[in-house]
Amino acid sequence: MGFFQPPAPLTGRVYQAMAISPPAWFGPPRNVLPGGAPITLIVARGDRTVVAVTGIQAYLAGFGFTLSLRLRNLSGREEHLLPYLLDDAAVEADPLPDEFLRFGVQFADGRKATNLDQPPFDPEHEPDRPVLHQHGRGGGSIWDREHWVWPLPPTGPLAFVCEWPARGIPESRAEIDAGVILEAAGRAVTLWPDE
Repeated sequence: MGFFQPPAPLTGRVYQAMAISPPAWFGPPRNVLPGGAPITLIVARGDRTVVAVTGIQAYLAGFGFTLSLRLRNLSGREEHLLPYLLDDAAVEADPLPDEFLRFGVQFADGRKATNLDQPPFDPEHEPDRPVLHQHGRGGGSIWDREHWVWPLPPTGPLAFVCEWPARGIPESRAEIDAGVILEAAGRAVTLWPDE
């Protein structure tokens, strides 16, 4: 007899797992492989900090990317507080603490979404503005955080904007042509109907 034994059979009602995608503004669909856009874009660079956007993954309704943070000469206090200061829901102070990373995107038509906006959690009502969700972790001097942006941007420039006063990063902006994302979205593959 081995260490791991199979579980006892379930009695009563058995539920089958289903792959139901969340509403488009919550995150990427579970039944789609994204089209990729191999982007590496440095949004800001200082003596001690680099903020970059990499690896765009586009879907029919939105896109994801990795926000890559590389930190040099991190103090013990910063290392301890960083997980909380990178969480978009953690800071509600006015004015914002200098240690808090501000990050967002701006579409060519002027609409924007930032990590200061509270994302909508109502699955029944589509938001009337773009949405930026983040998740992911890191530690020490390397942080890679996944972000979801809904909806797809219109044609024209798409800006990534950040500011991080405590790390010596003034408001900084870098742009790409949104056409790169729209083309990648055209390469997304739906695997099966959403259930």
